[in-house]
Amino acid sequence: MNFLYNKNGLVMWTGKVIKSLRYIPDPILLKKTQKVKKIDLFIITLVQDMIDTLIFTKGVGLAANQIWIPLRIAVIKPFSNEKPLVLINPQIVKKEGTRYLEEACLSIPKYSGKVKRSENIEVKALDLDWKPIKIIAKNSLITQVLEHEIDHLDGFLYIEKMK
Repeated sequence: MNFLYNKNGLVMWTGKVIKSLRYIPDPILLKKTQKVKKIDLFIITLVQDMIDTLIFTKGVGLAANQIWIPLRIAVIKPFSNEKPLVLINPQIVKKEGTRYLEEACLSIPKYSGKVKRSENIEVKALDLDWKPIKIIAKNSLITQVLEHEIDHLDGFLYIEKMK
């Protein structure tokens, strides 16, 4: 059984729920998402569904607008042996350096290309307990995934950054 809860006592049992992905040229992928205003049962259930969908699709990151929900939520799981990271209202506060990386996207199947990304980024967000978190990612897969998913939440697709 899957249980997801936070410090406010919101508890929900959820079976595996796999959400339908949105694909280009769906306009929801090109619109900036709305900030989450509070953590409630809807948000907790959405996050668990996003995690289940991410694991099922074998992706490394998923933004809420990729599954029809225009809210500023992303989950990332770049390594199979790690717990998924939940980001509520994430934003990049600092970028450094440039690198070119091969990238793909669940919303653009069977396609990949070289994309200009930062070497290092600093991201601030909230967790499911509404506590602030700060992530400093340096020249890693996590750096790339964070930047990719936050681009989704801002209404940008990686193909717009291709070299």
